[in-house]
Amino acid sequence: MVCIMSGASSRLAFFLCGCYMLALGVHTTEDRVAEDHETDYYMAAVYEHQSILSPNPLALTSRKQALELMNQNLGIYEQQVMAAAQKGVQIIVFPEDGIHGFNFTRTSIYPFLDFMPSPQLVRWNPCLEPRRFNDTEVLQRLSCMAIKGDMFLVANLGTKQPCHSSDLRCPSDGRYQFNTNVVFSNNGTLVGCYRKHNLYFEAAFDTPLQVDHTVFETPFAGKFGVFTCFDILFFDPAIRLLSDSEVKHIVFPAAWMNQLPLLAAIQIQSAFAIAFGVNFLAANIHHPSLGMTGSGIYTPLRSVWHHDMENFTGHLIIAQVAKNPPSLVGTGNSTDKMDPSHSKFLKILAGDPYCEKDSQEVHCDGATKWNLHAAPTFSSEMMYDNFTLVPVWEKEGSLRVCANGLCCHLLYQRPTLSNELYALGVFDGLHTVHGTYYVQVCALVKCGGLGFDTCGQEITEATGIFEFHLWGNFSTSYIFPLLLTSGMTLETPDQLGWENDHYFLRENGLSSGLVTAALYGRLYERD
Repeated sequence: MVCIMSGASSRLAFFLCGCYMLALGVHTTEDRVAEDHETDYYMAAVYEHQSILSPNPLALTSRKQALELMNQNLGIYEQQVMAAAQKGVQIIVFPEDGIHGFNFTRTSIYPFLDFMPSPQLVRWNPCLEPRRFNDTEVLQRLSCMAIKGDMFLVANLGTKQPCHSSDLRCPSDGRYQFNTNVVFSNNGTLVGCYRKHNLYFEAAFDTPLQVDHTVFETPFAGKFGVFTCFDILFFDPAIRLLSDSEVKHIVFPAAWMNQLPLLAAIQIQSAFAIAFGVNFLAANIHHPSLGMTGSGIYTPLRSVWHHDMENFTGHLIIAQVAKNPPSLVGTGNSTDKMDPSHSKFLKILAGDPYCEKDSQEVHCDGATKWNLHAAPTFSSEMMYDNFTLVPVWEKEGSLRVCANGLCCHLLYQRPTLSNELYALGVFDGLHTVHGTYYVQVCALVKCGGLGFDTCGQEITEATGIFEFHLWGNFSTSYIFPLLLTSGMTLETPDQLGWENDHYFLRENGLSSGLVTAALYGRLYERD
């Protein structure tokens, strides 16, 4: 099932996104440019691919056998390109590892690698110049697909580059092997190449000597940036790409294993779009048995996504995307601050004498009793990190929990109390499992049961409805807002931004039970 999420005041609707076989209308680039002057949107597609995998990725094989397997996946890609073309799609994104699969060794993946010349040094159309370089059969087929579908095409494959012993970093086998994204224009020309920098336990591939900051230009929406999967959590290249103010769109092939409660694929994909005010076109691989699903076309205010752990089939998502995405972050300051809950939030931030944060019981506006520090503090593991938490037991209240230099606050109301345990947690430190990176996190989560030790477990269903402000005194401006509700459903925060040196997320009404509301801060300089 595909879900569509509209802006702050809208609620969710569900629809099935089918692909219908219609007569294909062919448009020239000139036609497209003329059309684009008449509209502020473009058509995008991402494909979550159930890839055909090698039965034994550790076994040595021939180039011919490798191509036989890869052509099966490429055949599916071509079907999706043609289905997307019938809908007027102008750019399509395919996932990481979708063509060759994964779990190879450095040696066993070699027959699956294409030779990749530098697009900066060589202008090349593989479909029209197939004999220019050896071992480029995959690139040739992708190039021809882009021509056939008359669209920009982004795909991921393994590539190789010979090196010499004079290069002190040249591997002993005399070649570099890269996890590579390629971009083809609608006439089949190779216009972009990005080699993954932040590898995730990928022994088959090398880290490039320098970080690629790959940007490509389109006639329908301007500049797009490119990076891959695990890169999303690091400054280079993800954040540095956005230093170019004209980069308003990101294409993101991924092979992402979901990890709740904070890092499911659709959570982090949506959060990136919201946090940085960009359009985010994310194609994940589809292998539910490995916890791999979650793709979408995300904008700061409206998103379409797919998360399916039940069915073992690929899925094509098509959406109309604004060329100039509006920003959600910071718009909160223009909303009506006379709202009672927001007034209480502002008074607490200001240290209002009627809202003393250090007393056991305080009265804001003389109307409602707020309990501070009344609940016990406890520790529980979440995402392999040791969080400090307090339980959220009451129908309404104000809570605070601190760790190191970070204090997280929650101001909340609940229409009814559900028979579920929720907790407010904080973590400020170096994450060291499955990657090393420094995070500051404020998180309101539903626990797996009623025991404190269940807080941090992977939960997908909940019934608790909240209206709340969540905020913290973060030391970074790089903060990902995560808002996930029951059934792996995304919602857009009503308000986000800085207030009195604190970053806050506000939600006035959820359409379904809350699973996670979190502010996930990254301190890149402390990695």
